[in-house]
Amino acid sequence: MRRMTAPLRQRSVPAVHASPADPVTWATVARTLAGSSAVGGFLAFIGAFGTMGAPLILRLAYTLPLAWIGSVLGLLCFRGTVRMLPGLNARRWLQGVISATVMTPFMGAFVWGSTYVITRRGALIDDLPAYAAVTFVCCQAFTALAVGLNRHAYLMSQTRARDSGDPTPPKFLERLPLKLRGAEVWAVEAEDHYLRLHTSKGQDLILMRLADAVAELEGIEGAQVHRSWWVARDAVADARRGDGRATLKLKDGSEVPVSRTYAKLIREAGWI
Repeated sequence: MRRMTAPLRQRSVPAVHASPADPVTWATVARTLAGSSAVGGFLAFIGAFGTMGAPLILRLAYTLPLAWIGSVLGLLCFRGTVRMLPGLNARRWLQGVISATVMTPFMGAFVWGSTYVITRRGALIDDLPAYAAVTFVCCQAFTALAVGLNRHAYLMSQTRARDSGDPTPPKFLERLPLKLRGAEVWAVEAEDHYLRLHTSKGQDLILMRLADAVAELEGIEGAQVHRSWWVARDAVADARRGDGRATLKLKDGSEVPVSRTYAKLIREAGWI
């Protein structure tokens, strides 16, 4: 497959620039707030941050807004981490750990300073290390939950076709070079800072991040099957499994590896 694409790599190709980051959807925000509500309820139930002596309703009135503020801050930190460290896009869990660590000092200081709401006493400097430690654990746990929920929902959404009655074409089609306009997009392959487009009219390269391309391909039934590949379902001519891994063969003869990260969802969708 590399021999086949080598001539295309050597020639000059038009560059298409990507948008700086994927948009945060309302569904993402809703899932994040739902997860934070569950965390806030749990913190109220166990009387976290020295609140056990207060009535449950008062604890909820304290921990739920605290969790919601944390979820918004966490979402901002995570988006910032994704933008600043795009090389870790294949390791969302690591981006989550980094963003949770970044937000810990801010949330720790906020929690420590707001203890008077329940305890009716000023914040004590001696309590700060303990609050910081508990906040660190909470930030890591909630970020893992939020990243997991949103990542799973995102991967599942890739395997669904947009409602056939929607007349709006996928935004990605506007980025196709002129010679490929009107072609069926079969696959998108990441090559360094470029993307190789596999279409019914041939191949070409554009300058764009795979994460941005996948977001703009919504509306075409397909899925990301590897950290370097997105594949349209209609482009799969054959699928095989062997040596502990799966491989998809496309209509143009290209063979696409399916990584373990995406294999389960691909199997559940009936691709292999």
